[in-house]
Amino acid sequence: MPNNSSISEFLLLALADTRQLQLLHFWLLLGIYLAALLGNGLISTAVACHHRLHTPMYFFLLNLALLDLGCISTTLPKAMANALWDTRHISYAGCAAQVFFFLFFISAECSVLTIMSYDRYVAICKPLHYGTLMDSRACATMAAAAWGTGVLYSLLHTANTFSVPLCQGNAINQFFCEIPHILKLSCPGSYLREVGLIIFSALIFLACFVFVVLSYVQIFRAVLRMPSEQGRHKAFSTCLPHLAVVSLFLSTGLAAYLKPPSISSRSLDLVVSFLYSVVPPVVNPLIYSMRNQELKNTVRKMMPWSHFSSHKLHICLSK
Repeated sequence: MPNNSSISEFLLLALADTRQLQLLHFWLLLGIYLAALLGNGLISTAVACHHRLHTPMYFFLLNLALLDLGCISTTLPKAMANALWDTRHISYAGCAAQVFFFLFFISAECSVLTIMSYDRYVAICKPLHYGTLMDSRACATMAAAAWGTGVLYSLLHTANTFSVPLCQGNAINQFFCEIPHILKLSCPGSYLREVGLIIFSALIFLACFVFVVLSYVQIFRAVLRMPSEQGRHKAFSTCLPHLAVVSLFLSTGLAAYLKPPSISSRSLDLVVSFLYSVVPPVVNPLIYSMRNQELKNTVRKMMPWSHFSSHKLHICLSK
């Protein structure tokens, strides 16, 4: 019966049984990964390089884009490498590192999404106090707190998970090292401490979700009282995408960690984990840029072909 000291590597879930399907999965994952890199990279560059976007809302959007880049870069590259090279192996240290960084990015992202809802609440419900409550120092402090709590959260879970003795082999039934599937390999009764920690963490995530919902209840009440239809449209265009992102991220994340083993299956676990670990980093840039005209215009100006088209139009008009 293996234990932690004798396990030098884990076996991740093989996404396909045939070589052709493995290569197909590789190209699909590569396309998803490149789309996430492009979208979040464009948002990060746009916010960092254009002074018009140096506001609290875009500052936290920059943090979200960076966290999304880190989150998807923690899971997909290893899955792509395994599919390309027809292997399932990940070292013990590599698995621990993957757990640490993945938990760090998703916990910090949850904090940033909660802060973003507070930012929208202050901007819409307390506009006269916005400059005071959301000044540069307050924004930097909140962002630092989000990243710092992410480090502490991931350290606690990683240390606790990998101190549990493992007696059920080394095959993880997931495409990346995920705590619930690692705990399935533990000796009977030895994982109760980590389960208790997961439940406590889930309550914290649930509290963040409740805070977001209550914030948006106040926001929507204030928006509906706005006399200007344009003002209502602008408020909804910035708030609804954020609410959709939070709902998808937290609901699937909580389901992955709290669903009972009786309803667990390989396909269901794979879909749920994919929804909260891969889908948000890909769709977040689309959601935020499609509903935000200012950000959309800034990103469009960064494209090389937009400069070429503008220059060509200027030449034609000058003639």
